[in-house]
Amino acid sequence: MSTKPNLELAKKLNVAAIIISVVVLFIVGFMRQVKLDSGIDFTFLPPVYSSLNALCAVFLGLALYQIKQKNINLHRLFINIAFGLSMLFLVCYVLYHFTTPETLYCKEGNIRYVYFFLLITHIILAAVILPFILFTYIRGYTWQIEKHRKMAKIVFPLWFYVAITGPIIYFMLKDCY
Repeated sequence: MSTKPNLELAKKLNVAAIIISVVVLFIVGFMRQVKLDSGIDFTFLPPVYSSLNALCAVFLGLALYQIKQKNINLHRLFINIAFGLSMLFLVCYVLYHFTTPETLYCKEGNIRYVYFFLLITHIILAAVILPFILFTYIRGYTWQIEKHRKMAKIVFPLWFYVAITGPIIYFMLKDCY
């Protein structure tokens, strides 16, 4: 594989990233308003997609460790795995929310403030971070290393936060299902 920046490919992938981001935000925006009756019970999905998020966080951590060790091949492998896990998460999450009524938080007291703080920051960052994850990924994939590094310094901790808070929110909500 060439390590020379491929700007032509990057431009095409950037267009795809924009389209994907808009489509995903549109779908996620409507999934709470539209409920589809598939005849299949998808209530098993929250622990599945929460586990995918947790695994994503693990592989993000491994990718960070490997790049600090200057092991580019393992870094790329672990980022690809994290990216794939995030995509699987998204499919499961959307499928669940299009087919299952919303679960409301059922606990009382100060823990509600913690829950809603985590939930709100998680939702906002998840909505905002997707295109930036895609653009950072594209910069690395097309060997625009300096741009990739600059973006990753900001995008990585936010992606990691979203990947970690997802399972935390699930465990806080688990007794409410």
